[in-house]
Amino acid sequence: MRVLVLGGYGLIGSEVVRRLRADGLEVIGFGRSAAKGKQFAPDIDWVGADLATLVSPERWAPHLRGVDAVVNASGALQNGAKDKLGASQDEAIVALIAACAGSGTRRYVQISAPGAAVNAKTAFMRTKAKADAALRASALEWTILKPGLVVSAYAYGGTALLRMLAAFPVAQPLMLPDARLQTVAAADVAETVAVALTTDRLVRHELSLVERPIHTLAETVSAFRAWLGFRQSNMTLVIPRFVGAVVGYCADLAGWLGWRSPLRTTALEVLTGNVLGDSDQGEAALGRPLKTLAQSLDALPATMQERIFARAQLVFPALALSLAAFWIASGIVAITHANAAVRVLNHTPFEQSAMTWVVAGAILDVIIGIGVCVRATSRPAAWSAVVVSIAYIALGSWATPQLWVDPLGPFMKIIPVIALALAVAALAQER
Repeated sequence: MRVLVLGGYGLIGSEVVRRLRADGLEVIGFGRSAAKGKQFAPDIDWVGADLATLVSPERWAPHLRGVDAVVNASGALQNGAKDKLGASQDEAIVALIAACAGSGTRRYVQISAPGAAVNAKTAFMRTKAKADAALRASALEWTILKPGLVVSAYAYGGTALLRMLAAFPVAQPLMLPDARLQTVAAADVAETVAVALTTDRLVRHELSLVERPIHTLAETVSAFRAWLGFRQSNMTLVIPRFVGAVVGYCADLAGWLGWRSPLRTTALEVLTGNVLGDSDQGEAALGRPLKTLAQSLDALPATMQERIFARAQLVFPALALSLAAFWIASGIVAITHANAAVRVLNHTPFEQSAMTWVVAGAILDVIIGIGVCVRATSRPAAWSAVVVSIAYIALGSWATPQLWVDPLGPFMKIIPVIALALAVAALAQER
């Protein structure tokens, strides 16, 4: 069987790809970037395309040649610079379903979500529901799976958020600590997909995939703290709803700069409504209980890598914002105090063109700062900050060596800025 897996290097899709390959199926990965897919699984074929551009059956036809089954494990939390939910989760998937019907691709597994409904509060749930409805109305051999909070070795989305929250020292800040949820191991989701593709038992079935126990968000974060080897917090700081709303809206704004924060308003809205399902359905599909949260975590490594990741993700927003603020402020100060900056260059090789150098440097500083703020350019901007900082030190040492003994240390202060830029460049990698 030849299977096309949408979202093939995502949280669920990556686990599905591994499982189907282990079961001997021929897998084609589909993602926004074929190059990133090759990094994840270099020995399978990858299709690189933006779902939002594939909104007609004709555009899907080339990707379905010779394909026997499709697994849709793609998804985006909400609209942003890179994501258009109406196009990618509704129009593109409806077009894909129609294309499958016309091409002879009969088997289709859709990864949906608990709470997906056409009248849901969030665009994420509404678009998922529209795609589910189109699939139900089709003649395909379909299966719709609705996993709870997925626990995986890969730290994306909700699982990244849980790791980050668990890394807070001393006190544990939480919004919605009493929100109820059920988890599911990514491996259990992948196993169910394999059953749906290789047997007829789940054809035209819609089922929840959740463990039997129900946890609060506070209990779940506590379990992650224990798994990571962090000490349990001495106190829980309950963040008021209005503060959470402000954080969510700020994360939404960052989303339009390309940052996919798990703290956006959609995630908070989903937690407000709880993440629950019928555990009997998953048990019936696999013939056994699904792994509990404790069992899912026990099956995953909790090494120094996980602890470093959790702590790094906790501090990364502060690092990136600090770096951006430094460069933007540096440029603004240089422009507003240009005459004072020009005086520093008196009696140096740059004296005749001092104002040009000051203005050009200020503009470059602001561009670097803005570049750090935008997800797509954050790494190049951070590396630019390193290069420009070294150039500042080199040229400054040649033109104004006396500044090395300045009590305020303008050259010395550039060194920690270089270290900060290196840290941001190392951490600002997209999955």
